[in-house]
Parts: sequence; C-alpha cells; structure tokens
Amino acid sequence: MAGKRRKTRRKTRFMRRMRLYTRVGMFLLISIMAVLMGMKFFEVGPFQSKYVEQDDANMKIAKPSIDVRLLTVNPYSRPGTQSDKIENIVIHYTANPGTTAEQNRNYFEGLKDSRKTRASSHFIVGLKGEIVQCVPTWEIAYASNERNADTVSIETCHKTKDGTYTNETYEAAVHLTAWLCEKFGLTEEDVIRHYDITGKICPKYFVEDEEAWKQFKNDVKAVLEAER
Repeated sequence: MAGKRRKTRRKTRFMRRMRLYTRVGMFLLISIMAVLMGMKFFEVGPFQSKYVEQDDANMKIAKPSIDVRLLTVNPYSRPGTQSDKIENIVIHYTANPGTTAEQNRNYFEGLKDSRKTRASSHFIVGLKGEIVQCVPTWEIAYASNERNADTVSIETCHKTKDGTYTNETYEAAVHLTAWLCEKFGLTEEDVIRHYDITGKICPKYFVEDEEAWKQFKNDVKAVLEAER
C-alpha cells in the first residue's frame, strides 16, 4: 500500500513538473513571437524595410548640382508611392540619341496626359553633365520593373546610337552615383544596370562593353574611397 502511495506521489510530482515546463515553454514562445511581431510592425532588425537616407549635412561627398524639377504626381510617371529601404542604384540609358535631360524629363511629364506607358526615373544626367531630378528618392519611379520599390534610378543621355557618353555625362554620372551610394550606405558593388534586373540591353554602352562597366564601378569606388 505504501509503495502504491509513493508511486502516486512521484507521478503527481512528475505531472506538476510537466505542467510547469509546458507553461514556461508557452510563455517563452509567446514572448519570442511578440518580439518578432513588434520588430515586423516597427520594421527594425531583419524586418527593416522603411526608406532611410543619410542627411546631406553629415555626408563627405559633396552634393552634385541638381536641378530639381519634380514630375506632377500621376499614375503614369510619378505615382507618389513610398520607396522601401534602398538596396541598389540602377543605371539606365535613354535610348533617344541626342536628346537632352530636359527633353526626357518633359517626356515623362507628358505621360500624365498621353497615357502611352508608365515610365520615369529619379534622375537624368544630360549631355553636358547637367542633372535633373524628376522623382524624390523616397518615392518609386517607373524605371526598374520589379525593383522599383527598393532602387534609385539614373537615366543617362547619349549622343549616338551605341550609347557612348560625353566626358561631361560620364563624370556627372560617376559623381551622382557615388553620392547616392554614400546617402544610402551602399558601395560600388550595389550599383547595377537595368540589364542586371531584366536582361534588357540597358544601358547599351555598359552592357556591350563589360570592361567599361567595370571601369565605371571602379571610378565610383575611387570617389567613395577618396572621401573616407
């Protein structure tokens, strides 16, 4: 009889421990899930996706001269949709030989009326090295397909069909790209071509001449390193 009571007590103690362990485990699981849900809600840690940029006053690379001529908010070239955290800078070319930055900017603006397509870019670098900004970097532009939300786009003007650049265009594009890299905490390895996203031959010169593309990235790197 005494042995039976001992077995019963041991069984009772075991069941109590199991209930305690279960409660502790559930508490820990709920706590972890609450923390993860909080991180996701506030988009911090691995869930961080909100747009962030470095303030110009704290940057080492001088801000290039930018003619800010923002497009009218419209569904065809500036939807007004907020960007996510910027992961890459994307280089494009206009595919309109001889056209200026202003002409390409006006084409994007005109899409609100013509409604021919959806297209735009954050920046356009002109034939003389002028830079026109069409869309704020904290908004998406219709430039990089499925990567619109987490990229900043740069259109580059060119005189000829082969897409080669004037010295002024090239130098301004390098400076602008390096400045954007610093602003968003990126490196030259985060600079990509439209081609790298979709396979489209854009920018033509940098797709058909891989060495020229490598040199462009090296030139961006040189600007970044010179200011460290």
